[in-house]
Amino acid sequence: MAKYSEKASDKVEKSMHEMKEGKLKTGTGKKVTSKKQAVAIGLSEARKEGAKVPKKKSL
Repeated sequence: MAKYSEKASDKVEKSMHEMKEGKLKTGTGKKVTSKKQAVAIGLSEARKEGAKVPKKKSL
């Protein structure tokens, strides 16, 4: 069984593309520079749209 849905994969792919173009911003408006941050934003957007994404890891 797949860990992430197709919709989630598309969101992550889109956010990575935006990061590489320099268009992806954080919630505070700063430019995203790390791949991990771009993936986190993509998964967060997918969660908001109801895609199948595992829960966030809590500290």
